[in-house]
Amino acid sequence: MQLHFSPSMRSITISSSSSGGNGNGGGDLMKIKVAARHISYRTLFHTILILAFLLPFVFILTALVTLEGVNKCSSIDCLGRRLGPKLLGRSDDSGRLVKDFFKILNQVNSEKVPDGLKLPDSFNQLVSEMKNNKYSSKEFAFILKGMMERYEREIRESKFSELMNKHFAASAVPKGIHCLSLRLTDEYSSNAHARKQLPSPELLPLLSDNSYHHFVLSTDNILAASVVVTSAVQSSVNPSKIVFHVITDKKTYAGMHSWFALHPLPPAIVEVKGVHQFDWLTRENVPVLEAVESHFGIRNYYHGNHIAGANLSDTTPRTFASKLQARSPKYISLLNHLRIYLPELFPNLDKVVFLDDDVVIQQDLSPLWDIDLNGKVNGAVETCKGEDEWVMSKRLRNYFNFSHPLIAKNLNPEECAWAYGMNIFDLQAWRKTNIRDTYHSWLKENLKSNLTLWKLGTLPPALIAFKGNVHPIDPSWHMLGLGYQNKTNIENVKKAAVIHYNGQSKPCNETTHLLKRNDGTKHIGIMLKSLFGRTELGCGSTVRLPTLAPLAV
Repeated sequence: MQLHFSPSMRSITISSSSSGGNGNGGGDLMKIKVAARHISYRTLFHTILILAFLLPFVFILTALVTLEGVNKCSSIDCLGRRLGPKLLGRSDDSGRLVKDFFKILNQVNSEKVPDGLKLPDSFNQLVSEMKNNKYSSKEFAFILKGMMERYEREIRESKFSELMNKHFAASAVPKGIHCLSLRLTDEYSSNAHARKQLPSPELLPLLSDNSYHHFVLSTDNILAASVVVTSAVQSSVNPSKIVFHVITDKKTYAGMHSWFALHPLPPAIVEVKGVHQFDWLTRENVPVLEAVESHFGIRNYYHGNHIAGANLSDTTPRTFASKLQARSPKYISLLNHLRIYLPELFPNLDKVVFLDDDVVIQQDLSPLWDIDLNGKVNGAVETCKGEDEWVMSKRLRNYFNFSHPLIAKNLNPEECAWAYGMNIFDLQAWRKTNIRDTYHSWLKENLKSNLTLWKLGTLPPALIAFKGNVHPIDPSWHMLGLGYQNKTNIENVKKAAVIHYNGQSKPCNETTHLLKRNDGTKHIGIMLKSLFGRTELGCGSTVRLPTLAPLAV
């Protein structure tokens, strides 16, 4: 078979030859013609026209990419990035890189960081090691995870250490207050003016006169007591109607008496009494308080290692701070339980306002005596509703262990709680109840259960004892949350009648600076400035007490 091309004729000839039986050659011939292809001028014109539009566009786009500094890719690559992966059939490298890295991080997240993995101490060291060691993406992810876990652990430990140190600072007696107490005790023994009777004999009948407004303050902090009494007198519309009953312990009595004897607040009346001066208020007559103070578990709880056995991984710093505050030793002090004995302490009084020593009074409190308690014993601010989600969200579930059958049987976890700090008590109605016995009974139950019913100070047994005997009063009378809230609304502080530093940072301890607070604590700085010529009371400073002529004896 033979194949012949004829370009000029535009044909292909295929011939075959074979020898037949007759000896003659014979052949078959097949000729194929190929049609000519003509490119028309119209097609050429359209092609040139398209290129004329497309090429300038490509040139301009490439120039823009180059001007923007993208010089590590070819023009086609950069064009692909600009026009998108769908137009040129290319994938988005940056998007694919992010997706791949996320897959690696997600995989590493479920795995443990290998033991012995050396972690860099800084970002610069990380970059240097990445450059020198050429880690794989998974190795880099493990290093990144290890660094994050280490820093999170260090920050958490630092935060808990800060809270612990703050707790000890708040629980300790500040040096200035300790020195003030010592100096005043010395004044009591050497200065007759410091020992004069409080109040003067002619005013003694007013101590049981129900036409006056009687305030009760139980504290062993002399400076705090002075702040409370001074702010109440200065804020009163009619201070001549004020009678303050200040109760303290035996060791502080001399200093407390000296302070108010040397710094009277006329026309208000101030009485200072020690617990030892109440004949019936002894540990023999109130055995439950003796049990509270002597119980080994309680002493260890309030005075022992506050961080031992604590699972810090399962708690937040804020919750930990609340638990630390609840472990303040003051909660096993007789002074802190004293308010439950008000009807016996003041048998001739009908109504009293009980104040904590970490409050500051900003408005006249005389309208409290006009509030109708509707036969209830305790007028208090409820703490389950309000703008402050941290302070004003307290219900019984926040104070009690409802996994204990005794608590679950007797209490409702959703019941609203109320606050100590500023309470108006109807002593006449109180004397008709068994509040004190209920209080003692639940204290004993908590001791029997090894403190498993509650572990938050003295408010929980009061929440049970006063159940059904609490009349809610307007929240503007008593604002809580100062001392640990960083975002306290200053406008609300200014409007409140009483502001309560129920956090660890009290106005009179060393965890805060006296004059760097809101307007509510201006009384402290003003008072110290006027009395001593300075705003701090340190042992090394010269604290000037008023010098008075000796009394004629």
